Amino acid sequence: MFSKFGIRFQMTASYVIVSALAVLIVEAVLLIFVAPRMRAAMHVIEYAQNASAQTKVVKVAAEDAAMLSEVARRISAEGGPPSGLLAEVAAQGAKSTRFGQVSPPPDAVEAITSLDSVVVFSSNQSRLPVGSRLTPEAAAPSPRSGTLERDGRPFSWATGPVTVTGASAKNSGTPGPQEVIGTVYVEVGHGSIEVDLAPGIPPLPTGAFSQSQGLLLPGLIILVLLIPLGVLFGLLTTRRLIGRVRRLVERTSAVADGDLRSRIEVSGDDEVGRLEDGVNRMAERLEAAVEAERVAAGIAARRIERNRIARELHDSISQDLFSINLLAGGLRRALPEGSTLHHQAESMEKTVDRTMHEMRAMLLELRPVALEDAGLVPALEEMCGAYETRLDIRISRSIAAVTLSPEAEHAVLRVVQEALSNATRHGGARRIELSLAELEGVVMAAVEDDGTGFDPAHAGAKHGMGLILMRERVTELGGTLEIRSAPGEGTSVRLRIPGRTS
Repeated sequence: MFSKFGIRFQMTASYVIVSALAVLIVEAVLLIFVAPRMRAAMHVIEYAQNASAQTKVVKVAAEDAAMLSEVARRISAEGGPPSGLLAEVAAQGAKSTRFGQVSPPPDAVEAITSLDSVVVFSSNQSRLPVGSRLTPEAAAPSPRSGTLERDGRPFSWATGPVTVTGASAKNSGTPGPQEVIGTVYVEVGHGSIEVDLAPGIPPLPTGAFSQSQGLLLPGLIILVLLIPLGVLFGLLTTRRLIGRVRRLVERTSAVADGDLRSRIEVSGDDEVGRLEDGVNRMAERLEAAVEAERVAAGIAARRIERNRIARELHDSISQDLFSINLLAGGLRRALPEGSTLHHQAESMEKTVDRTMHEMRAMLLELRPVALEDAGLVPALEEMCGAYETRLDIRISRSIAAVTLSPEAEHAVLRVVQEALSNATRHGGARRIELSLAELEGVVMAAVEDDGTGFDPAHAGAKHGMGLILMRERVTELGGTLEIRSAPGEGTSVRLRIPGRTS
């Protein structure tokens, strides 16, 4: 999908995608495992705080109701007005209640109500104003408690009765039934006040479970920041790698365009470095193969040209020489023995015969030998047979199988062919000895003839080029070439080259 954008973009995108998946997996783990446990823990804390707050609110309501009941007893004992007793109790005792002694929190209220649940005193007018009524659940003279919800928050409430001694019991001076004249109402929200009401239990924030879900917010922030950071990280980390790949592409393109000498510097031991080294070795082998193909093409071209020259010499010059030889022989036979022309015709016949003999030797030298198909030993046997048949000479041969590389076999064949050609064309040899053997890893070949011989120090143009080529072929293979000859003593050519090791 991203292949058209290049390796750098693909690697950068993979960094971002993998990192994003890691963040999403962590978020999923939080949602699946951590969030339910946090919610259960929050429910436990909430229940404990509600129970503790409820207990404390009930205690506050009971204590303040008892305190106001004592105020009502004192006022009644002093002969205060029974009809306005609750109002007098509220006026004198409200400041002695829990919330009358300290400033109440904004989410708490304490009130004194009449028997019909009408508020006659309130510590928080905004929460529970004077003249309002309590809820039906709280509107009762007996102690009660419960919870309610305001603005999405939980509150605990409790009531306590304010009592006074009945009139008959007061006149007789003996204890009697208590008469309820009002109630104390206390309402506290589950907020910061819980620290005071229930020491040791931390306050439960509003929407605790929603805040537990807020653990996902950092992951979302990381996910958003991960994109530019991942892109930057991918660009920086792939910079060197992409540079190495680009250089590799440039060199391979140069090789593909024909620059076989182009090489790339190996920049490491990793996979790219090994690829660079492989490209260099491939270029070297390709260069060697092209050079070998060029050499082979040159050899094939020279072989074709040699064949063409051989055909031309055989079809035209050889035929003309044969015709001249016939004419010279006929002329010699037609002339008298003592005639001057008879002697000249005889010399011409011998010259043409010698020229034809040298032409046959030259044609044998130009003749290609099928070394690749037959091998060195059969090729030498074939060549010796051709010289014997066409030039009417005797070649004694002792040819053994040897272990040589194809290049070395070709060199040995050409050196022997050159030695045979020199012996027949220039030396006029009638008998030649050829030997080929291998001893202790060294291949030895020798060609000895009974020709006229020559002085190697003054070979001149007649033998010089051939001898130089023979020596070069042997030297290239790490061998040696020894040529011994003297005028009238024949010629000996000996070569030694290393055999092919396993």
